[in-house]
Amino acid sequence: MDRTISRGRNARWAVTARDANVRILQRICTSRGSPRSIKVDNGSEFISKAMDRWAYENRVELDFSRPGKPTDNARIESFNGRLRRECLTANWFLSLADARRKVEEWRRYYNEGRPHSALGWVTRAEFAPSLRAHARNDGFRGTGNLWF
Repeated sequence: MDRTISRGRNARWAVTARDANVRILQRICTSRGSPRSIKVDNGSEFISKAMDRWAYENRVELDFSRPGKPTDNARIESFNGRLRRECLTANWFLSLADARRKVEEWRRYYNEGRPHSALGWVTRAEFAPSLRAHARNDGFRGTGNLWF
């Protein structure tokens, strides 16, 4: 069963989570380059033919975590907790447009304003140029694993 953004009876135009993932990934890769791999869980939005085709066409490995083993992807589990705590439960969303605006504000803060201990207490935006330079020097395309 697929999740849709609209659950109405005549939701012919409804966007599935699978389609949305592919579009979002394509937009990110257009601006940042393709990662070598993406760590994903076994949710239906990641095991779709559309996602598999996109990964194949873009030479991206989908690295699936083992079912029932969230520790296989501890970094994303930690991120999901922060997103939930700092953004989703901290805000009241009045509409889809309001939710998009607030989540985008949080995303910008997370990437551009919030220092990260794992990066030596600099922001992701400050750290990204050194990562790109390292990737170019080592002959890698993109920036390695895809992060939010």
